[in-house]
Amino acid sequence: MNKTYLKLSLDLDFILIAITASLKDYVLCHQINTRLHLDFEKVEDHEVFFNVDEPARAYSKYYFYIEEGDNTFFVVANRNREGFLIPEMNKVDYFMVIQGYMDKEDLNSILSGLNKLPDIQVAAQIDPLKLKSHENLVI
Repeated sequence: MNKTYLKLSLDLDFILIAITASLKDYVLCHQINTRLHLDFEKVEDHEVFFNVDEPARAYSKYYFYIEEGDNTFFVVANRNREGFLIPEMNKVDYFMVIQGYMDKEDLNSILSGLNKLPDIQVAAQIDPLKLKSHENLVI
């Protein structure tokens, strides 16, 4: 009897910024909106199934779209009452996911702007492929 195997590959073609800030999600997004002139708004939570026999865990999610460069931005909380979205990054409070092409100058401008916010301890780009739980970030 022949066996057929299904091989899945995830689309991890996005920019990932880890943000450490001891702020509520809506306060963080408000500061980003006012200081960086973006327009994040709350959308339906990001749900992830960690185990088949357990209900999905919901993580707060905010959305912003730039039509010019066809860039989609998300700010997703890394923690909720049940645990971490990316357990190996337990010092990180939020992730900013940027989908679409962005040149180095624009990315550096966003990183610099985030790091200038007084309530953000650090904002740094990380490689999603190096995360063990990277599949949890697929939006």
